[in-house]
Amino acid sequence: MEHSIIHWIDYLIIIISVVAVVGIGIYFARRQKTTDTYYKAGGRIPAWAIGLSIFATLISSVTFIAYPGAAYAGNWILLVQGLMVPIVLVAMIGIIVPLFRRVIKLSTYEYFERRFGFFARMYGSIAFALTHFSKMGTVFYLVALATSAFMGIDVFTIILVLGVAITFITFLGGMEAVIWMDVFQGLMMIGGGLICAVILIFAPEGGPASFFASAKEFHKIGFGPYEWDLTKLTFIVMVLNGIFYAIQKYGTDQTIVQRYLTAKTDKAAKRASFIGVGLSVPIWALFMLIGTGLYVFYHQAGGPVPPEGIRADAIFPYFIGSELPVGIVGIIIAALLAAAISTLAADMNCLSAIGVQDFYARFKPKSTDRQRLRLGRWIVLATGAGAVGIALLYNNWGGEGVLGVVFELYAIFSAGIVGLFLLGLFSRRANKQGLAIGIVAAILFTAWAMLTSTKVNDKLILDLGFNYTHHKYMLGVYSHVVLFVVAWIASFFFKSGLAPDELTVYGYLKERKEVKQTK
Repeated sequence: MEHSIIHWIDYLIIIISVVAVVGIGIYFARRQKTTDTYYKAGGRIPAWAIGLSIFATLISSVTFIAYPGAAYAGNWILLVQGLMVPIVLVAMIGIIVPLFRRVIKLSTYEYFERRFGFFARMYGSIAFALTHFSKMGTVFYLVALATSAFMGIDVFTIILVLGVAITFITFLGGMEAVIWMDVFQGLMMIGGGLICAVILIFAPEGGPASFFASAKEFHKIGFGPYEWDLTKLTFIVMVLNGIFYAIQKYGTDQTIVQRYLTAKTDKAAKRASFIGVGLSVPIWALFMLIGTGLYVFYHQAGGPVPPEGIRADAIFPYFIGSELPVGIVGIIIAALLAAAISTLAADMNCLSAIGVQDFYARFKPKSTDRQRLRLGRWIVLATGAGAVGIALLYNNWGGEGVLGVVFELYAIFSAGIVGLFLLGLFSRRANKQGLAIGIVAAILFTAWAMLTSTKVNDKLILDLGFNYTHHKYMLGVYSHVVLFVVAWIASFFFKSGLAPDELTVYGYLKERKEVKQTK
């Protein structure tokens, strides 16, 4: 970059933004007297605020960097995953929202226990904890890495300061503070993205018309390749992956499901979900457009030339630091930090929620609400410290080595969660014995696929002669299908009654039929 230490005006903007966020946490701290307010905000949050909170959680700081980098290096194919979300949401949200608001107290995985027993609840809860805990460390590290380049502060210091600030806010303010922080940070993300997009669109001589003509000439706006090939990143791979991603987020992810419980009514929760997705898809597209704009900016005739060998995911931070004027840089960095704070605060609160509800309250049912709240706050502190620790390990090891192996193990042992959810929802016959067999099958399949397709020093970790050859994004499809199919078939070998209608889609269909008959 042309400068590594930003102007004092940019520093001031960033500091004001962070102070505002901390102030929100302190303001709502006085209301956090019970677990109901700490985790569900007392069920009093308006739909538009929950929708902005969902949006802010879905649009992470990783997206802020990764989407422009992907579009710069290729085209908009990664956006296909996001485009599947509204399609799935329209089909399923009317079933999912009332189901969770009716059958769970706090944890998504209470539903798993009511449907399939204790083992299913533990599997879902631990899988969520492992995947989100590892993700938190990754987000801490990546945002610190990007911010360090702008501010001239070492990564270690940024990780510590950011970690302490976010943990403090979440510890004090609970989910109510998280949601209102998300509103503030979501607006920051929208504003920062729009500023960058407008600058890039009007940068070429000839303005927007010239920009889009160049984008078309460079083939930078598209979703291909379109052939039916599951071994590489194609349109069909992203469609299939996106369908399961959407179900996973809105049907099995505590960070989203917990927000359903903060709404006043089922209708408000559904409206919030549509607001969240309605904002997310255009903003995902906006950051793809920024990536296209960066390519046009650096490849148009007579345009500036980026440093030789710069990585695609580093091109946006380079542009921000070298091309944007004083003040705008501060707004963009503040938006980047806002995205990180939003994602990490939500993860901490939700990890605390499942720690209290799925473990402490489950094994100590006579504990008081005050004891649960106190433990929940200690869990926030522990998850914050743990995520900072993982980020610091990333910083020391460059994000490779042992951590890469650990996170692959997390992926293996969280296999098939969407298959588990769909099985419970659509099959009354499926039972806990069949599910256990399905989970084992999904874990073994995922382990085989990852170990026979991952190379270390140009050699496969495991070469069986019949190795996994499809794109790794398809694992986000296959593991769920394997669990669903194997568990469904295996269930017929064990005697059990049918699941109650209220725990399946059939309860929803029955209610709709009764409503129509009364009209």
